[in-house]
Amino acid sequence: MSTSALPTPSSPSSPTTPPVTISPSLRPFLIITTTYLLFTITDGALRTTTLLFAYQNNFSPIQLSIIFGFYELSGVVTNVGAGLVGSRLGIKFTLIFGLIMQIICFSVLFLWNDSYSKLEAIAFVTFAQVLGGVSKDLVKLGGKTVGKLVTTDDQQSKLFKLVSFLTGFKNSLKGVGYFLGSFLLSQSLELSLVVNIGICCVAFPFALLLDSNLGKVRTGDLKFTDVFRLSNPKLTRLSLARMFLFMSRDFWFEIPLPFYLRSPGCNGLNTVCTANSECEVNTSCLSSVCTNNNPSGGCGGLGLDKVLVGTFLGLYIILYGQVQSWTPQIITGPLNQTPPNKFTEVMYGFINVVPTAVMGGVLFWAPWFLDYEVEDMTVTLIVGVVCFAVIFAINSSVHSYLVVKYAERDKVAVSVGFYYMSNAFGRLFGTVGSGVIYGYVGGYGPDDESRDGRLGLGWCMVAGSISSIIAAALTFGIDDDIGGLKCGRYTCVKERDVYEEREMIEVGGGGVDDDDNEVEQKKKSGAVVVAVEESKI
Repeated sequence: MSTSALPTPSSPSSPTTPPVTISPSLRPFLIITTTYLLFTITDGALRTTTLLFAYQNNFSPIQLSIIFGFYELSGVVTNVGAGLVGSRLGIKFTLIFGLIMQIICFSVLFLWNDSYSKLEAIAFVTFAQVLGGVSKDLVKLGGKTVGKLVTTDDQQSKLFKLVSFLTGFKNSLKGVGYFLGSFLLSQSLELSLVVNIGICCVAFPFALLLDSNLGKVRTGDLKFTDVFRLSNPKLTRLSLARMFLFMSRDFWFEIPLPFYLRSPGCNGLNTVCTANSECEVNTSCLSSVCTNNNPSGGCGGLGLDKVLVGTFLGLYIILYGQVQSWTPQIITGPLNQTPPNKFTEVMYGFINVVPTAVMGGVLFWAPWFLDYEVEDMTVTLIVGVVCFAVIFAINSSVHSYLVVKYAERDKVAVSVGFYYMSNAFGRLFGTVGSGVIYGYVGGYGPDDESRDGRLGLGWCMVAGSISSIIAAALTFGIDDDIGGLKCGRYTCVKERDVYEEREMIEVGGGGVDDDDNEVEQKKKSGAVVVAVEESKI
């Protein structure tokens, strides 16, 4: 009697485990993300290394703002050229060229000489920063455009999550770079440079795996003037708002805050001493008098060492990045604001005013700042910076999504390049403005070492608050009203108000675009609230 053979693992009837494969559409996202994130560590390390090294070498806030200003200005120019080059030669070219420029930047810093005059030192560090600014924006172009290229127009929730994840995780790693740079600099400048060059070399092979055609325009010839052609009113207004949004942070974060964290208290200066141990932190006993180690940096701060300052700034960046990553899941999602529109950004934009306005008032009038109670001052700064980091991260996450949403798919590199050119302008104006405000408020001149940094930081906070108000007001004028605004179970802005506005525009002779057609379809179906199916990454 014959019996049936039991199925063997090789028989066709046996279940087999399919091989793990990466979707062709997801492959460029993974490659660019890996390159971008590794590069980001070196970008954060470069910033904190330059910042603390400049303070150590007695650079003033204004001098450092000039150095960082050229860094941001190079970003403005690069964003113009990078968008054009990326659209013609592809994202792969901009990634590889950006990594090469970053390696050159760190290599140049090996040539630093302590015998440089102040003018020579400023010129040298500025040149290195320009190279770093060019490299950062070349690499950033790929990181910001790939999300649009690997998602379709009907996957807006997925696009929002992809962009939020990438921007958030990028900033978290930049925070790691802040800490890494401060720690390595505390050991030696040369060690910091070697480690960062090594990280760039690790990222380089990933960029080589990218498709050379990714990001190239598919139709027509792209001209240099296309970068400045304001044919996309949504993107134009959003770009202007982005400029002021980043000014709201950089007016106080890039230079005033780290200088304030490093500067010693004012009360212990010019007191009689016989040894350094008799003087406060970051002061030295010179000619029998306690003297500020960096007279140009002022006084009245917390007097922290390099590693603690780098850790403070790094933790801010990490928190900011994590909130960005989880904005769709823990904030806009539960509030029924995913994917967001202009109303979402306007709401969080005005909330962004609160932390800096409160911190400014506290710095001016709080008794513990006036009496120099260091513990209470430290707690206040931590709470204020944490609150700002959370709210600013939500704003930045929504902004990063909206620019990719508004960008034209066949010219996404140019669209995003123009947007981040405005972003760089915001950092430029904020950074230079912060150096001027912090450097002059409180008395700038022969008695510079006794200048009270509390007043300078307070006025920088005021400037940041004004910038937040302008950014939110500009965003309100964007034509992106579909869906209104939900705040959980409550409707803050009803969609039917949008219908009436659209009808008035159409009666007045305005054209009907894609958004108008979408509104018309929702009217026919009786929809009042936009329901968005959230897809998971």
